[in-house]
Amino acid sequence: MSTDPRYRVLLLSLYVLFSVTFNTYAADANQLKLLKQQVIEAETAFAKSMAQRDHASFVSFLAEDAIFFSGSKVLRGKQEVAEAWRRFYSSEQAPFSWESGEVEVLDSGNLAISVGPVRDPNGKLIANFSSIWRLESSGVWRIVFDRGTDVCNCKKD
Repeated sequence: MSTDPRYRVLLLSLYVLFSVTFNTYAADANQLKLLKQQVIEAETAFAKSMAQRDHASFVSFLAEDAIFFSGSKVLRGKQEVAEAWRRFYSSEQAPFSWESGEVEVLDSGNLAISVGPVRDPNGKLIANFSSIWRLESSGVWRIVFDRGTDVCNCKKD
């Protein structure tokens, strides 16, 4: 192995390049705890947009390339999601509410999942949701995927 300083600089440069390129960064336990709290706060503020009837706030949480599953239709992109969800903001009372039940963040620290219950205006559980959040370069968490699933009102024999 060469002891030439230029060789060491080259190796160090290659190491940094590969580390950045392949995102080998892993958050430690304290960083993951902080990131998880950020996602919980983002999900809470996102849900508050519905309760406060603030469509513009709702839209601010959407990533430009967001995908929302809406029944059998897939809504692609911030604009399409925003337009489709406008109807949920048109009445005085929110048609539903949601809250984060569980959040997990990837060790890379840039993606998270938030899952939880969706309730009707009377508090009855009507669905569950799953949202994937991405930490953008601006340091803001935004939703990239969202899907709700109805709760079965199946009778047990």
